[in-house]
Amino acid sequence: MMITTSVEEMVAKIFATRRITRHDQSILMTLLTQGRISSQEETLINQIYEALSQGRLRVVE
Repeated sequence: MMITTSVEEMVAKIFATRRITRHDQSILMTLLTQGRISSQEETLINQIYEALSQGRLRVVE
């Protein structure tokens, strides 16, 4: 899986639009499970999933 933007850029876009695509979710989950990210990036990704569970983000196709 090729990632052309940084985790920080992806998270910023997701929070700016308040939307996350299934593709974005897939990339973030892959990064988390492979452990190829820094603790700061992991914190950012966890903020995404926290916002999702609180209904502050919408999943779009």
